[in-house]
Amino acid sequence: MTALWTSDEIAAATGGTATTAFAADGVAFDSREVGPGDLFVALKGEATDGHRFVPGALASGAAGVLVSEHADGPAVVVPDTMAALDDLARAARARMAGTVIGVTGSVGKTGTKEALFQAFDRIAPGLVHRSVKSYNNHTGVPLSLARMPRDTRFGVFEMGMSAAGELSALTRLVRPHVAIVTAIAPAHGANFSGEAAIAAAKAEIFEGLEPGGTAILPEDSPHRDLLHAAAARHADRVLSFGSGRGADVRAVDVTPGARGTQVTAALPGGRTLSFTVAQPGAHWVSNALAVIAAVHAAGGDVARAGLALAELPGLAGRGARLQVPVAGGTALLIDESYNANPASMRATLAVLGATGAARRIAVLGGMRELGAEADAHHRALAEPLGAAAVDYAILVGAEMAPLAERLEGQADFAHVPDAAAARAILEERLRPGDAVLVKGSNAIGLSRLVEALAASKGD
Repeated sequence: MTALWTSDEIAAATGGTATTAFAADGVAFDSREVGPGDLFVALKGEATDGHRFVPGALASGAAGVLVSEHADGPAVVVPDTMAALDDLARAARARMAGTVIGVTGSVGKTGTKEALFQAFDRIAPGLVHRSVKSYNNHTGVPLSLARMPRDTRFGVFEMGMSAAGELSALTRLVRPHVAIVTAIAPAHGANFSGEAAIAAAKAEIFEGLEPGGTAILPEDSPHRDLLHAAAARHADRVLSFGSGRGADVRAVDVTPGARGTQVTAALPGGRTLSFTVAQPGAHWVSNALAVIAAVHAAGGDVARAGLALAELPGLAGRGARLQVPVAGGTALLIDESYNANPASMRATLAVLGATGAARRIAVLGGMRELGAEADAHHRALAEPLGAAAVDYAILVGAEMAPLAERLEGQADFAHVPDAAAARAILEERLRPGDAVLVKGSNAIGLSRLVEALAASKGD
């Protein structure tokens, strides 16, 4: 089996000097994730210096380390390890002869990335690589690229941003053949003047498109024209997805069912495709259409992609469904604890509303980084809460105060300061047959509530 990187290749890519010959089968910059045979990259951050963890990484079995200081072990020494990681990412991308797909968006990018991985893995089993977790920033993207095997046929990379200019840099590292914007919504609003500015920043993903590349964008978005104009400057072809008549990949029939949503889509060239989306909700239909558009653009088998969508598992923190024990039976827990913004809150509350249950409970954490409109966005959640026929709401964090004020005297709810208090109330109230949605910005810590309830399955 060919190594992912040899010390000579690392030195050549980074302009560094190898102290000893070694071969690495993986790459990590978190010493806690280092396994036997990995290359450990010692990054210097604001809070800590990765060089402190070099001895531990080597003790964990690292094949070698990428450092800017002396190390007592196999190493490639460079002036700047962050720049060297970028260089390693460029080298990985340069030697890959397959097709690269880049994904961004205010909502849906991680789910779409995972669905793309499943779809392409149906087409080329074992030859598909993607970003893991949500490694979508200035360190996560080059790490994901550096981990890409040289024989990869399809690479799928998620790219995120919190300010203008960030995606421009990331997409030039990834150099996608197909670039997708899933949706535009208020997120990181503190850094932008409005949704149009967010859309313009997301459109930066098109700047890195390879010659002959395809841009894919949401037809139904109010920012469709802005996205299309930006895409047209860099893409050889622009495809849109959605329900609107102008969409190139268009949902012509959508029928929710017990085992998923049945979708019939019109494709370019007059073809149609019928498939099932295992994950519930209109937002997942939209994600699925983006996946089909990308597989079509990449020349893949869209029928195989449809089969993959029918078997797509729920993602931890992003829609996973867990049956948790309560006295006398079980309750359904919908885990959306990873992140939240106004659009994803509305989408997942709609999913809760469509879920059959004895009672519906929503545990909602505050939405972060919304800027001056934060109070208004939280207050506006009263409408989707009502539409979902939520029987009881647990509002978590100071950001939820405007919603609590709006619901006073109109709904049954509790407003608590943190996830621990939310857990105590939920465990007291939970009954057999209940459906519980847990959603909030990651910093609120609702994942700990989910983990505690999930752990109780083995009690």
